[in-house]
Amino acid sequence: MKRNASAEWQGDLKTGKGTVSTESGVLNATQYSFGTRFETGTGTNPEELIAAGHAGCFTMALSAQLGNAGLVPQRLQTAATLTFEKLEAGWTVTGIHLEVNGRVPNADQAAWEKATAAAKAGCPISRLLNTTITMKATLEG
Repeated sequence: MKRNASAEWQGDLKTGKGTVSTESGVLNATQYSFGTRFETGTGTNPEELIAAGHAGCFTMALSAQLGNAGLVPQRLQTAATLTFEKLEAGWTVTGIHLEVNGRVPNADQAAWEKATAAAKAGCPISRLLNTTITMKATLEG
């Protein structure tokens, strides 16, 4: 299985601009720039897209882990916060924090913790990223 995306850039780093597109068409010439990456411009940026991908991947992995335990989630919600810092080596993704909330009928705290830990470790995007990934997972009553 292969997934495709593309980017195009015009101009220098600070005043130039670019677009990103995905094969599915969900992103179609979506704008990104220095301003959307390092300031508060309108558009997206690579780090935001990684955070979105990680949140989506983790949430699907969690649903699978819960299913393996015979549990069906009513609702799972994940927010991924990616930290991007300037280090001596240059700009670096230094961590991602997952904030997870779930409503899972018949799940106890032990089953929830086991499923979230397995999803965090097993999510393909978690395995891809060479950074520290932390998580807070809340099972709603």
